[in-house]
Amino acid sequence: MKIEHVAIWTEQLEVLRAFYIKYFNAKSSDKYVNHNKQFSSYFLTFSEGARLELMAMPSIPESKDDIYQQFRGLIHIAISVGSTALVDEMTARLVDDGYERIDGPRTTGDGYYESCVLDPDGNRIEITV
Repeated sequence: MKIEHVAIWTEQLEVLRAFYIKYFNAKSSDKYVNHNKQFSSYFLTFSEGARLELMAMPSIPESKDDIYQQFRGLIHIAISVGSTALVDEMTARLVDDGYERIDGPRTTGDGYYESCVLDPDGNRIEITV
């Protein structure tokens, strides 16, 4: 078995799509639109692993989770970039472009080398080796 995809609701469908394409080399499907439900989405594919589905629908309420605190449920997406140098480079590039770094780069107690940044919607992205 494998995880096929993870989905994120957003009010900024095109902004989030552009972010993952620009920084993580995602390839995007064509936009899917269901006019009856006012739903639209993209599937993003990476060089390997699970896909990411970005979804928008006006009736979905805003999350009340505090992005700076941990909470129960899905808390982050980890994207492996392949080396410590690339973790450092990606983190610096994102920070230079105005995205917020939450932590790192650092080696964690369980041996991961990672940083944590926020995407345009405030979702936690761990950049790992």
